[in-house]
Amino acid sequence: MAADFATAVREAPRRVLVIRLSAIGDVILASGLLPVLNLAWPDAELHWLTGRANADLLRHDSRLAGLHLLPRWPAGRWWRPREAAALLKDLLELLRALRRQRFDLVLDVQGLLKSGLWARLTGAPVRIGLGSREGSGLLMTAVVSRAVESHLPGKEYRALCRALGLDTTPYRLIVTVPVETQRRAAQTLRVAGVGGDYVAFAPFTTRPQKHWFDDRWVECARRLSAETGLRVVLLGGPGDRDHAKAIVSQAGPAALSLAGGTSLLEAAAIIAGARLLVGVDTGLTHLGLAMGTPTLALFGSTRPYLDPAAPCARVLYQPMDCSPCRRRPTCGGEFTCMRRHTVAEVLDAAAALLKHG
Repeated sequence: MAADFATAVREAPRRVLVIRLSAIGDVILASGLLPVLNLAWPDAELHWLTGRANADLLRHDSRLAGLHLLPRWPAGRWWRPREAAALLKDLLELLRALRRQRFDLVLDVQGLLKSGLWARLTGAPVRIGLGSREGSGLLMTAVVSRAVESHLPGKEYRALCRALGLDTTPYRLIVTVPVETQRRAAQTLRVAGVGGDYVAFAPFTTRPQKHWFDDRWVECARRLSAETGLRVVLLGGPGDRDHAKAIVSQAGPAALSLAGGTSLLEAAAIIAGARLLVGVDTGLTHLGLAMGTPTLALFGSTRPYLDPAAPCARVLYQPMDCSPCRRRPTCGGEFTCMRRHTVAEVLDAAAALLKHG
């Protein structure tokens, strides 16, 4: 199979566009494509098309010659003439910018109709989709299956690289944080009263079946702080503020919340400085791997990877007959697979990572 797809790229391309529009965690997992493509085609210009929410994850990567952003969708009634005209103007500007690059190769690693349309509109002669769905395969010159047996982060993106005949040895997640952002993150921690080492928690996602339980986060924070002397810092987005406050109010002085109080890159800097990150299947947990932080991931309804491919990271996963259910839980809201993760188990794993991290 690798040879068949490799023939689609007969010569080293001059310009390559990667399309991964969303979401934050998936963009982080796909970031490992950049070192692979850079090693394989060192003279090629690498570009990326994504949504604005993910821009900072990629903006400071020196391997990218261009970062292209989808226009922001107007709030409210976008179909009103003024809003619709502004949106159309932005879309046409993006289209012209992409076509000016004259890409030789487009890799649509989102695999949806919205990403496939952009791939086709670039005019690139070779367009390879990853697990293309919603009819987007018809817009590709070749499609690589997303189904792959592997426990590694970004397994489907690694499979795409192998299909192209590329060496996946350099595949690793990486997010570059500029020095100024690191300074702002350090100042945020100082203002919050964190003057020494700390542990970061990433408890929040948009899907309740991926969550651990508040009472366990509370007990874990209390005991971890009591046993190690480290404060616990909760991270999350603006929509997680109230949830984080509720956990912190029960945990007492052992924990504090910065949820909604940092940018995504500042959160990455805070994670980079943590002695340990404990989180569920969410983008901030994947950031732990990208930042080289000792990371403990709690998976249940999903399992994006079981082998984090990092010496100071560990995945806790206790599958059931229904695992992984992904978006279709059958447990009636019990989320039994996540309930199997006991506080004692998490603390034991955390202690081991802190000892060897």
